[in-house]
Amino acid sequence: MLSSLRSGVQSLWRSSSRALQTSSSLRHDSLFVHRDTPEDNSNTPFEFSPENKQRIDALLAIYPEGHKRGAMIPLLDLAQRQNGGWLPIAAMHKVAEILNLPRMRVYEVATFYTMFIRRPIGKYHVQICTTTPCWLQGSDAVLQAIKDTTGCEVGGNSPCGKFSLSEVECLGACVNAPMMQINDDYYEDLSVEDTKKIIEQLKRDEKPTPGPRSGRYASEPLGGLTSLTKEPKGPGFGLQDALKA
Repeated sequence: MLSSLRSGVQSLWRSSSRALQTSSSLRHDSLFVHRDTPEDNSNTPFEFSPENKQRIDALLAIYPEGHKRGAMIPLLDLAQRQNGGWLPIAAMHKVAEILNLPRMRVYEVATFYTMFIRRPIGKYHVQICTTTPCWLQGSDAVLQAIKDTTGCEVGGNSPCGKFSLSEVECLGACVNAPMMQINDDYYEDLSVEDTKKIIEQLKRDEKPTPGPRSGRYASEPLGGLTSLTKEPKGPGFGLQDALKA
């Protein structure tokens, strides 16, 4: 009886089972596990500049006693900007020292947020969004234009060392897709030609005008306004006569 039941279950499993399908492993060009290199190791000295020390004092003054660790992200950001756009482990140790925290607490934050770059990068960090809205609007072609004009591959630096390229998730300008972020600036409504022009300007260390490249000011409809096109009605409009004073 038991043998027959087992045989039946096995038969049912074979008839109803299907091949297991797994997605490919998730990868990212950010470094989450530290590896010592000549330019990034615990013995590499790091000290905040006098100007940034003043900024740190101002930041810490915002937080009450017992909550100074809330300044960790601003301090890590200061360290990254001072260090040419990337965050060495020695800078993390300095932040841990200032906040009187175990180093592990700083590692946890610095490796969680992809805004912190864990490898040396170029002067211009190009971050191209390839999530669904941008992809539908042609971000693949924009990405290829960036590769062609800079010589970068995703997660790498250009041969000249001036550019770095990252493929990122949504940057919050979906209405103006496709778009990319370069350092602190957004460039939106991109075409392949727009992208090439921006990169060529940066090669000459010129400052491209950030924002939409389509001529619109922000995220308004490209064909003109579709609502709020008339002056609003005055007070009491549509109110029943019985309710009017």
